[in-house]
Amino acid sequence: MYTANGRMAQQDIYTEYQPLVRRIALQLQVRLPASVDLEDLIQAGMLGLCECVGRYEQGHGASFATYASQRIRGAMLDELRSRDWLPRSVRRAGRELESVIQQLEQSLGYPPEETQIAAAMGLELEDYRRLLLDTNNGMVMSLDEMRDEEGGLAGGYASPEATPFTTPFALPHDALEEADTRRALNEAIARLPEREKLLMALYYQEKLNLKEIGAVLDVTESRVSQLHSQAVRRLQGVLAPHLVARAGKRRR
Repeated sequence: MYTANGRMAQQDIYTEYQPLVRRIALQLQVRLPASVDLEDLIQAGMLGLCECVGRYEQGHGASFATYASQRIRGAMLDELRSRDWLPRSVRRAGRELESVIQQLEQSLGYPPEETQIAAAMGLELEDYRRLLLDTNNGMVMSLDEMRDEEGGLAGGYASPEATPFTTPFALPHDALEEADTRRALNEAIARLPEREKLLMALYYQEKLNLKEIGAVLDVTESRVSQLHSQAVRRLQGVLAPHLVARAGKRRR
């Protein structure tokens, strides 16, 4: 990784970490609109990698791989933020969807079917599925905003060794809070419908992309995106009171 004078061998690093840049871009793709080109994300990630090469210093804690992963993903999020592509109406719809799912689950005592959610929102099933795609597109930025508010890393990517399923919610803080959040999240995941539970495992644990998950579930990439949005909204609805309470404790 270093030349005789201690400088990082840049070309070797670019070649070695190019697959990582692409994988991170594919991981973000599940929450992005079709208008965001994968190659644009990869280009932004490569620029982030270039910054890593110039800024990283040995002996400062994190390995270069960990540092690069964080900066590559951060560069992609910066690119998305600069586009300001998510309308406020979609953000409002996402909050409404989360609230309806939460209310239905409380009244029914089990995770509602998508037909039940659509009916509760006064939507045809096709319109509801379109809404899932729209709101799924906003999840990358909402997670980034959570990072800014909580002062942690984007999406909970503290390290490659981070516990599976802490990814969208738990952020690296006090060990007790981390364990408490992880426990609540695992309980929420256990209540997901089996198909959505499998999807979350394939995406967050196995690190499969949309196409790969679609092949496993025998559905289209668009359907994977819809199911992902629905699963995350279920989890957010269950975890919302827990996260609000935790944030209140931190402010005190």
